[in-house]
Amino acid sequence: QVQLVESGGGLVQAGGSLRLSCAASGGTFSAYAMGWFRQAPGKEREFVKAINFNGAGTYSAESAKGRFTVSRDNVKNTVYLQMNSLQPEDTAVYYCVQYRGRYYENSASPEYWGRGTQVTVSS
Repeated sequence: QVQLVESGGGLVQAGGSLRLSCAASGGTFSAYAMGWFRQAPGKEREFVKAINFNGAGTYSAESAKGRFTVSRDNVKNTVYLQMNSLQPEDTAVYYCVQYRGRYYENSASPEYWGRGTQVTVSS
């Protein structure tokens, strides 16, 4: 069974940065696309970023373009989300996900989810 464990969340001031990590275990990490979702209070969960199995392609929600970067280390079985220029509207629980295939497909449903890590951005 695949397990995804996020870390790196916390409280940061507007304009600051955070780097989230997601450690995967129990599966063949390097064979699957990975991604990040987030859910703000009172809102639906939304896609943030995704990365193909080999790191050669990444995909982004409009809100994350130019500020967030997704990367992965297939030796460490870890995917990262570097978040810069954070704003209060980025406050949410951030979830790491693993997709069913090697390549991300638009609107694809992830197969596995982590439990999430809270990111709070103060103004």
